[in-house]
Amino acid sequence: MLIAAVTTLLTVTRGDQPRTRAADRLTPLACIRNARWARPHTSGVELSVELNHTLVNVSDKQESAAFVAEILGLAEPKPYGPFLAVEVTNDVLLYFVDVDVLHPQHYAFLVSEEDFDEIMARIGSRGLTYWADPFRKQPGQINHDDGGRGVYWQEPSGHLLEAITRPYGAGG
Repeated sequence: MLIAAVTTLLTVTRGDQPRTRAADRLTPLACIRNARWARPHTSGVELSVELNHTLVNVSDKQESAAFVAEILGLAEPKPYGPFLAVEVTNDVLLYFVDVDVLHPQHYAFLVSEEDFDEIMARIGSRGLTYWADPFRKQPGQINHDDGGRGVYWQEPSGHLLEAITRPYGAGG
């Protein structure tokens, strides 16, 4: 009953053609967690907004995409037009693209406790510098914000990556 309600919540109707969102492919627990983001549209139909992809501007897409995929334990990057695509487990795609001028950004990834341990092992095996904070004032440490664990490190083009085990504001 609950799963049917969540599936109904995550289905958008356009005319008389139902369109099921990518979230329906998630486990029932993940669907329940994601359902909190669904909001009524002004037409009264439940709609939700999901991030589908983002461009990651880098100096060397091969190096950066492979680095991010390897550290996070994701599948190898796949070419898509001028991009190299890395897919994270919630169906969001990171499209790495070579650019001449870089503006470092911050990318945060919510991971399980087990994945966090594996990420830390990969960071350690590469001898990467990591920090407990985004201002890079606490090198070689992790944080315990919101009762979880978090770490920051840089990818080859200078973007600041973050792995956290609890979403911000989740409390601890």
